[in-house]
Amino acid sequence: MKGNSLIIIPTYNESENIEVIINKILQLKDLNHILVVDDNSPDGTSNVVSELKKKHTNRIFLIIRDQKLGLGSAYIEGFKWALKKEYAYIFEMDADLSHNPNELINLKDLLIDKNYDVAIGSRYLEGISVVNWPLSRIFLSYFANLYVRIITGMKVKDATSGFVGYTNKALLSLNLNNIKFNGYAFQIEMKFKLWKKNFKLKEHQIVFVNRISGKSKMNKNIILEAITGVIKLKLDSLFKKK
Repeated sequence: MKGNSLIIIPTYNESENIEVIINKILQLKDLNHILVVDDNSPDGTSNVVSELKKKHTNRIFLIIRDQKLGLGSAYIEGFKWALKKEYAYIFEMDADLSHNPNELINLKDLLIDKNYDVAIGSRYLEGISVVNWPLSRIFLSYFANLYVRIITGMKVKDATSGFVGYTNKALLSLNLNNIKFNGYAFQIEMKFKLWKKNFKLKEHQIVFVNRISGKSKMNKNIILEAITGVIKLKLDSLFKKK
């Protein structure tokens, strides 16, 4: 498949999962490059990646940050790195195996062959496709996305999805230094700002599988940021210039 692409994977204590996810990506037919942005994981995640880099020097890259700075800032750092290297297609995905790497082919197809600007791996496009989440977590996520649609007017059904592909043009249109949020609100903010700029967003149904190894980074502060952040995004879009 044509087009040079980079998959950005932020990590914090993902030593149990990172080698598996990287190997699955490397096994795909198209020659994706991988950038791991590690927040100085105490469990040695970066050491695992460094060993893999020795075998795949031209396909695996690693940024090690001094401390745990959060998901959104990791992606921003990754996006800036990707744009500097002039990748045409930039993807974000979790390290915990909740996102099936095979779906990268479908997301890339939306960007390259279908000419969309943002491709979203959606858990809620056709019903609910989540495996091994407790019912309370499903309700929280589903109704959070309904809340986002009501407040923003954006038609995306899974605005909090972290499995997303962007064209180089879409990311270049944003001032990445002005992205405010760091948790799930970061995912909403990216999609909302590109939607407001009239870029074409398209969802693709995926099956999301809850992590088996490692610990979730979800906490109350992330949820609160998302709830209040959506209102702030909407108000800013009404009263500030694009």
